[in-house]
Amino acid sequence: MPKSTRNTGNPWTAEDVKQLKTLAKENTPTRVMGLKLGRTEAAVRGKAKSAGISLKPTNRSPYNRKAK
Repeated sequence: MPKSTRNTGNPWTAEDVKQLKTLAKENTPTRVMGLKLGRTEAAVRGKAKSAGISLKPTNRSPYNRKAK
């Protein structure tokens, strides 16, 4: 897997966090968020956690559950 690192080591800007929130609301996969933000998937997950942004799909049921 290619890792996007153009912003590795750079601090997160307010615009980066705003874009992260928008991508999370759109249920964008974490890997795609990383590519769009120029950060690794781990960095995206870490920032989302510290900023209180949920990366879970809000309008979809979990993939591993069957309907009863």
